Amino acid sequence: MSFMPAPHPPEFRRRAVELARQGDKPLLQLAKDLGVSRSCLQNWLRQAEVEENGGVGEQLTSTEKKELAELRRRNKQLEMENDILKRAAAYFARENVLPK
Repeated sequence: MSFMPAPHPPEFRRRAVELARQGDKPLLQLAKDLGVSRSCLQNWLRQAEVEENGGVGEQLTSTEKKELAELRRRNKQLEMENDILKRAAAYFARENVLPK
C-alpha cells in the first residue's frame, strides 16, 4: 500500500498544538507564522483533543481513521472480487446449459 506522507510531520503538528494552547498569540497569527491556515490549525487542535480523550462520541482517533480507511479499501476490493466471481459463475452456468 502506498500513500503520500502527511505534509506536516506529527512532531510539527504536536508542537503547533502546544503553541496554540499556550495562547500567547491569536490562532490566526500563529497559523500564519507556522505557514498553515487557521482552519488547519483548528483541525489539529480538535484532533489532539480527540486523541487525548480516546475518541469519545462520534470522533475517531488517528488510529481508528487509518483502520477505517483500510477496511473501506478492503471492502471495496472484496466487493469487486465478488462481482467478478458472480459474472464468472453466470458465464459458466450459461455455457454448461447450451447444447454442444
